Amino acid sequence: MEVAILTVGDEVLSGDTENTNATWLASRLTDAGATVARILTLPDDRAAIRETVEEWSAAFDAVIVTGGLGGTHDDVTADAIADAFSRELVVHPAVREDVIETVAAYRDRNPDLVEAHDLDIDVDAWAALPEGSRPLVNPEGLCPGCVLDTVYAFPGVPAEVRALFDLVAGEFGGDAVSTTLYTPQPEGSMVEAVAGVRDRFDVTVGSYPNTETRNRIKLTGTDADAVAAAAAWLRERIEVVEGP
Repeated sequence: MEVAILTVGDEVLSGDTENTNATWLASRLTDAGATVARILTLPDDRAAIRETVEEWSAAFDAVIVTGGLGGTHDDVTADAIADAFSRELVVHPAVREDVIETVAAYRDRNPDLVEAHDLDIDVDAWAALPEGSRPLVNPEGLCPGCVLDTVYAFPGVPAEVRALFDLVAGEFGGDAVSTTLYTPQPEGSMVEAVAGVRDRFDVTVGSYPNTETRNRIKLTGTDADAVAAAAAWLRERIEVVEGP
């Protein structure tokens, strides 16, 4: 299963917000045996998001979009996904009710803050999702996520991404397996060994240098026996130590 991850937000591109969502999602997907084929960050640009969702939904088995959902002026992700599938935005009654309940619970917990700032939100703006999508009620926040065809959309708050992904984690998987070897050798001293394992075995090889601790060699493939054989072959040609 090939999955593409699209993170949305001007704040990510400016460096004001660290893109922890992409890293976390990639790790979860890889652990499930899926292959992450693309990771891209776009600004809050409706046309750019639509174009990317259109292209990726045709090219990959699934697309995960994080960020830009909600009822503020720069939340354009739901509109862009709807555009990509020629749909309108609609309000699901169950989602609307959840938004109302979430706002009410917030008011109860923060009466002074609500009174000071005269909190009043447009419930329908926060509850609107592309027509025909499957709503994902948010257990950690205000804004829902959704699934439309093979596109999964989550709000950008990391805790909400993780909670919503857990609702659909069983829908992601694949045959990819991997093993990691750790070595104190400099990366430059392993060029021939890494090239040799690539030539001899049906695996991909990632070399990740770390000057402070141990370097990592990660072997990935869809045949567990081939991955094991590649690791054994490589162990005979580089110095391998216990991992952290």
